[in-house]
Amino acid sequence: MLQNYVSKKAVIHRTVRFEGNSLVLGGSEISEGTYIGFNTIIGYPSKKSFSSLRAMPEDLSILDELSSGAKIGSNSLIRSGSVIYEQVTIGRNLVTGHNILVREGSRIGDNCLIGTGSMLDGSVSIGNNVRIQSGVYLPHGTVVGENVFIGPYACVTNDRYPVSGRLTPVVIGNGCIIGANSTLISGIRVGDNSVVAAGSVVTRDVPPNTVVLGVPARIYITREEYEARRKKHEQGV
Repeated sequence: MLQNYVSKKAVIHRTVRFEGNSLVLGGSEISEGTYIGFNTIIGYPSKKSFSSLRAMPEDLSILDELSSGAKIGSNSLIRSGSVIYEQVTIGRNLVTGHNILVREGSRIGDNCLIGTGSMLDGSVSIGNNVRIQSGVYLPHGTVVGENVFIGPYACVTNDRYPVSGRLTPVVIGNGCIIGANSTLISGIRVGDNSVVAAGSVVTRDVPPNTVVLGVPARIYITREEYEARRKKHEQGV
């Protein structure tokens, strides 16, 4: 088995398993039953932590000293190639794909899924029971409620007039469905239990219990109508 680098400051439960060749930096905490894949980094230092250096670090001990660590809840599966920065808190039962990125300050609730290649790019808040499919981009400040589904390659933005320096995050309410390849423009709010159809570009707030569709997205049907159509589809009607 390849060797790990595990900080002496880290708190690792005895039932945690490593595939090998991973880094655990700073005061990271990994709870019981969690599995860490090859080439995973836990507790990578933020840009702010790096700013104290006059030159790039020459060995892992310097990275270790820079990091305040990350926290990963019990019974999680972090697949190979993933990078989780310092000051990240992850709840129980997270399952990831390969090569995910979670930047500093992000919070992830219990029972979540983050698909291969997805990025939480700083101070992203994710509620419980959220399923994020492959290739999703969530920028700094994005807020996602509970019981949300985000389809593959959905893209959220946080700067309406790049590069303006004024970030206005997107808020996605509880129970929402965000379709594949959709784009949510900076500052909009998606109301509870709403659906954004695949390929849509959302430029304004979405009312609760509404389905929006198109470029730019417009109100299409209600969530109740959507559920009726989904039920017929599942039944092959």
